[in-house]
Amino acid sequence: MSKGVITITDADFETEVLKAEQPVLVYFWASWCGPCQLMSPMINLAAAKYSDRLKIVKMEIDPNPLTVKQYQVEGVPALRLMKGEQILEATEGVISKDKFLSLLDQHLDHN
Repeated sequence: MSKGVITITDADFETEVLKAEQPVLVYFWASWCGPCQLMSPMINLAAAKYSDRLKIVKMEIDPNPLTVKQYQVEGVPALRLMKGEQILEATEGVISKDKFLSLLDQHLDHN
């Protein structure tokens, strides 16, 4: 089981996210997005902290329009916390570290 953040594309989404055994945090980002640089350390922190019960993937939005459209990503950074095909949480824009961690705790402590 990888402890880091996995970079995925439209083609990998079904296998890596929809068919994953555990909940998956999908982090949508863009290279030109300043606020994404603020979120990245939090994503890495979550990867370290929750690696036993959460899979974290990141997807660059520009090369992957299908998933972006399907999950209605309006702006980046955006997060979708998913379990199978169900979206447990969805956020757009930068959120504080406290809010981010409590959002994850809320869903992951019930496993």
